[in-house]
Amino acid sequence: MIGLGREQDQDCFIEEQVRTDRLHQLFRQSFAAIFGSYLAAALLCWLCWDRFDHQIILVWLGAQAVSSLLRLKMFLEWFRCPTSERTPERWERRYWVTLILSAGIWGIGALAVMPTDDRLSQALVILFAVGMSVSAVSCYSAYRYLTLTSMGLVLLPCTLWLLLQPSSMQVGVAVAVLMFSTFVVSATHKLSDALEKAFRLTRQMERAHKLSTVAAQTDELTGLMNRRAFYENAQLLYTQCRQNQQPLCALMLDMDHFKQINDTYGHQAGDQVLRQIGGVISSSFRQADVYGRLGGEEFAVLLPNTSLDTARNIAEQLVKAISHMVAEPVKGVTASLGVASSQTLDQDLHSLMNTADKALYRAKALGRNQVAVAE
Repeated sequence: MIGLGREQDQDCFIEEQVRTDRLHQLFRQSFAAIFGSYLAAALLCWLCWDRFDHQIILVWLGAQAVSSLLRLKMFLEWFRCPTSERTPERWERRYWVTLILSAGIWGIGALAVMPTDDRLSQALVILFAVGMSVSAVSCYSAYRYLTLTSMGLVLLPCTLWLLLQPSSMQVGVAVAVLMFSTFVVSATHKLSDALEKAFRLTRQMERAHKLSTVAAQTDELTGLMNRRAFYENAQLLYTQCRQNQQPLCALMLDMDHFKQINDTYGHQAGDQVLRQIGGVISSSFRQADVYGRLGGEEFAVLLPNTSLDTARNIAEQLVKAISHMVAEPVKGVTASLGVASSQTLDQDLHSLMNTADKALYRAKALGRNQVAVAE
């Protein structure tokens, strides 16, 4: 049940990412539509200047200019805001409102300027309206219903008006536009589905890659870094501390009499002890520290910007925490630790680890269940 819940959470997270990807795609590909919509209306009015009512033209272009400025303002705010604030919850409704306003003004304005007795002008208006509807597919394809709403607001006023006219030619043009629209609607459906599938597949591949990367760097038993991941991160940390001239301390930890635990209680009990050790280590160190399981019952920790005395105190607390650990049926779990510090600039990471390892063996030679500091 827990695994199913996590999978559902991951699916919800991917769906939210897909929704955000669609929104980003919408803003990227529709910016030019702000100017295209106004230019199309202006070009139509210029071509039919002697055929249209000039007062209606000025009102239409004025209203179109206001809606374009509102959309431009929205786009500028979008591009200026941080990426973290570009969320569907904040921007989708706003985009819907501005687009409906712009498309509605365009469709109603086209109907208003269309002369009732000039077939050529009517044909030009319908031609521009069809062109606007086609451009909507390319601009808003990430959102199917947004595309269809925009097409409907632009095309339907003039098309429905033509359907009600007595001329068979006008009705025929309207029917042709409606037939064309059905093909565009089908293409819009397929395109938006394809885009959504592409977004989802991309996010699923990113998730799979992330999971495989984490799995390749994680010790399956303890959940800590494995040997390879530890040394990769340790080298980066060592280089950083050296550049910043900060002290770096290394802790080497080894379970006491671990073979005896496996022989007495079985490997399952030994694995349970190691899991608990991993939990103790995970909860004992900072995010800046690097720690992992090197293999078997051996663990390592790097403490940046930490003095040797502080590292020794931390190691002693860790030894105490392990000795108080309850790991039934195993009794008396203990560990030994060796501590070393990078004192000289010419000492590399492996030398530091080897020095801590020698201190660890000294702790075992002194009786185990204790901390030894490198000499």
